[in-house]
Amino acid sequence: MATMTSGMSNLDWAVLCAFFILMLGLGLWARTRIRSASDYFSAGGEMPWWLSGISHHMSGYSSAAFVGYAAIAYSTGFTIYVWWASTITLAMLIGYSIFPPRWAKLRQVTGMISPLEYLVIRYNLSTQQALAWSGSLLKVFDVGAKWTATAILLHVFAGVPPVSGVLLTGGVTLAYAVAGGLWANAITDFSQFCIQLVAGSLLLAAVLSRLGGIAALWTIWDHLPPSHAHAFVAPYTPLFAVSFLVINTLSYNGGTWNLAQRFIAAPTGNQAKKAALLSAGLYLIWPLVLFFPMWAGPLLTPVDTNPSDSYALLVLMLLPHGLIGLVLAGLFAQTMAMTSSDANAISAVVVRDILPALRRDRIKLNDASQLLAGRICTFAFLAVSMIIAIFADRFGGVLGLVILWFAALLGPIAVPMLFGMLLPFRRCGSGAALAAWLGGIVSFALIRFAFLARITSLAGDMTTAINVGGPVVVAMALYVLLGAFTSSSKPAADALLDSINRDLIADQHPKETQLTDAGKNSTEGCA
Repeated sequence: MATMTSGMSNLDWAVLCAFFILMLGLGLWARTRIRSASDYFSAGGEMPWWLSGISHHMSGYSSAAFVGYAAIAYSTGFTIYVWWASTITLAMLIGYSIFPPRWAKLRQVTGMISPLEYLVIRYNLSTQQALAWSGSLLKVFDVGAKWTATAILLHVFAGVPPVSGVLLTGGVTLAYAVAGGLWANAITDFSQFCIQLVAGSLLLAAVLSRLGGIAALWTIWDHLPPSHAHAFVAPYTPLFAVSFLVINTLSYNGGTWNLAQRFIAAPTGNQAKKAALLSAGLYLIWPLVLFFPMWAGPLLTPVDTNPSDSYALLVLMLLPHGLIGLVLAGLFAQTMAMTSSDANAISAVVVRDILPALRRDRIKLNDASQLLAGRICTFAFLAVSMIIAIFADRFGGVLGLVILWFAALLGPIAVPMLFGMLLPFRRCGSGAALAAWLGGIVSFALIRFAFLARITSLAGDMTTAINVGGPVVVAMALYVLLGAFTSSSKPAADALLDSINRDLIADQHPKETQLTDAGKNSTEGCA
């Protein structure tokens, strides 16, 4: 067994400080690209697909993957790749040609820069406001969980008190996110991805070296409990994986607002699809590199190791000073990428959707005022989430916040957003949307409070699946059924859906469209 390095050295701190300075510098540089609210919230619709895809990937998980998910990988083995990473990949493959191009087209057709702007046309103002207010509140707690996970890692690495860890990482993120908007998020995401790529690969190489070489990739399973090699281990059963797949399909295709922004920022629908496929590929491959050290962890760490500390302990045991700081920078990078993009998305919703609704004239602020308000909202959102992180244990800890609060309430908000884009659900009006939203929230409250004892008495996989997937299923059922039996027609919504669908068909078959247009022109000329 390896000997543990004694915490962070001055060299590690120097590496970490250099990382923070780099992030601040990139944020200030990105500020020079910001000339309008559109630049700040949607990169002016000019983000290249490769940057959008990497940013989507980096914004899809945080340091929770190295605390809560690392603990699951350490304790149960390969199953986390099956129900987490592979379901995200599959979710992206299911939705890449459906939702991402529609987000880009909505920006082109309506000029929107917030994921919820189109809901006023699609449903009405009341529906948009219900989703905006509830989603914004939910995100504050979600981001608070991510700060908490980062603080845990910093405490294990360097003995820094959790409150100081939250203030350190949150303060740096706040500075560059406020300054540079979505461009700063995407550019720092790319640099953070490069850092994490190097850091994660170095830790994997160190683990393989300690275990005898590349053959350890398949031989470690002979020395671990047999269940660690299984695809499913209770309570992470096929039923739980299906529940998570449904949630991930909604979340990663734009039900989570900061991920929708990556598609909104793409120049065209086809570029948005390519970004989605790139992100899906990264989720297929990269988690194998991240989680292998955790799977091998029981062979390298003391028997009394706290699984939540396993990733940090392996780094301290196996890597020399300097590289420890690099790995910690990579972990910070993941959380900073996700939280900064969340803050930008929430600010877009507040500035473009909530503030105009509070004005008597319902008119949006002018562009300069929107830009200023966006920076103020970004600052306020991150500051409040940092305060919540300090008291995170009162909300169920890291896993409780991320899995229960976020996953369970995602569906009621995401279903009307995503299903509302699709022609088969064009008759689902505001009544169906509000019923899905309210029904999902009520079902979550009933599951968590009224029937918790009964649900807990069920088999483990049923308990977890109901907790995570119940509100999503209820929201989907209410939306579809009420839309079918109480169909409503809104000419403006029909025109919007027809326009988006027509443009997507034109993108998929450009030559046919050109020939059709040429034929029309020829006919008109003859007439």
